[in-house]
Amino acid sequence: MITNDLETPSENNNKGRKISLKVKWAAAVGLAIFITFAIFSIVIFSSISNILLHKEVDNVHDTVTVIQQRLGRPEKTLTSEFVAEQLDPAPRDSKAIYQDSVLMRLAQQDTTVKVYDQNRQGLFASRGRATSFPKQDTDVLKREHIFGKIHLMGIRPIKTANTNRTIGYVEVTNNLRDYNHAMLELRIVLVVVVLFAMLFSAVIGYLLANRFLQPIEAMKQTIEAINVEPNSNVRIPETRRSQDELSDLVIAFNEMLNRIQHYFEQQDQFVSDVSHELRTPVAIIEGHLQLLNRWGKDDPEVLSESLAASLQEILRMKNLIQEMLDLTRADQAVTQGTTEVTDVGKVVLQNYHNFEMLYPEFTFILDDDLHGQALVNINRNHLEQIMIILLDNAVKYSTTRKEIHIAVANDERYAQVAVQDFGEGISEEDKKKVFHRFYRVDKARSREKGGNGLGLAIAQQLVEGYDGNVSLESSVGHGSVFRIELPLIRETKAAPEEDAD
Repeated sequence: MITNDLETPSENNNKGRKISLKVKWAAAVGLAIFITFAIFSIVIFSSISNILLHKEVDNVHDTVTVIQQRLGRPEKTLTSEFVAEQLDPAPRDSKAIYQDSVLMRLAQQDTTVKVYDQNRQGLFASRGRATSFPKQDTDVLKREHIFGKIHLMGIRPIKTANTNRTIGYVEVTNNLRDYNHAMLELRIVLVVVVLFAMLFSAVIGYLLANRFLQPIEAMKQTIEAINVEPNSNVRIPETRRSQDELSDLVIAFNEMLNRIQHYFEQQDQFVSDVSHELRTPVAIIEGHLQLLNRWGKDDPEVLSESLAASLQEILRMKNLIQEMLDLTRADQAVTQGTTEVTDVGKVVLQNYHNFEMLYPEFTFILDDDLHGQALVNINRNHLEQIMIILLDNAVKYSTTRKEIHIAVANDERYAQVAVQDFGEGISEEDKKKVFHRFYRVDKARSREKGGNGLGLAIAQQLVEGYDGNVSLESSVGHGSVFRIELPLIRETKAAPEEDAD
């Protein structure tokens, strides 16, 4: 027989490619910071580059203009001697250089000035020698990229001031050494800052992810512990320092685990109690059947007694099964809810008259303190079942004083019903357990009355299923008072037509 327990290669690959959420978080944060800083750095680099480059362009333009003005003043053809006399800073002293703006510009290491005559022959070069005239326009200022670096070159004609006659050309070249060096350093700084910011943000993101995901890691460990031991009391440690969604998740998860464990305990207790309750009637029936099988079937008296006892135990088991079904329906009412509107006063009044008729030997007193209609969201049959359980319980446990008081009232929020008997009462120890399933204060008397200890558990389950409350006040020897509260409907709704039969 071939089973499906073998894993496919894709499943194995998926397991191998598992990446921690911390790593994903750190990578995402680092990438986001990297992109942000990269865009920011590009904007800063472009802005600073444009500002500095425009300044250098203006310097070249001003240098060309000043040289044009100086060499174009005389009305004569340019000669190398005249140009050298006007532009060469070598024969001058340092004081003269600093007083002459043209000479200061020529003294800059980034700037090279060349002068050509009107035939485009070289006359002067501030650095090197005047080579052949460039093959381009004679009135241009442009950028050149040489070995990846930006250079500025401006060429202008030199014209006489009076006749506007072209007597030569001036070429100013600025290799932008300081600009290129500054841009290189700025580029390096920005790259280092971006990489450092990405690394720093990734580390901080990983640490924050590690901190934020601690509850999830603890939740995983708790789930693994519960998978190993379903009845384990392990819970996620709650941290009150961080009041956020994860702390709310931890609280909700722990509450869910508590409820699940409570349900498991209830289930175990339920199975144990049912087994215990069914064991006795089954044993009784089995004993009577064995008695009949041996010799009792020939004795009419024994036969009659055994059949009556067996039928009584079968009836008790039937009642137990019915109450178990009622309890299951009560559990369903908790999750399903209802939109049915029921008038509490009418239901209480109907059950008051019913029990007056059923138990004429009892005195039933109704104290109606309702102010108008008391409308609640509850299934009418469920409310009747609650009243029957409470009234039947009061009748069963009454002693010499056969008197039952019923009170119904309402306030701004709740409809309230109380059922009081004057029976034997319940001790403080038993009051804590009286709503437990199959619990009976006086087991011998409860068996005589036909009780299985499920009635009050069903009533409590139904009341709390409709967001109500049930409570008990009792004193040994003086009786008990059971109170229920059900939330009123805040919006005004018309009560449905109900038959009082």
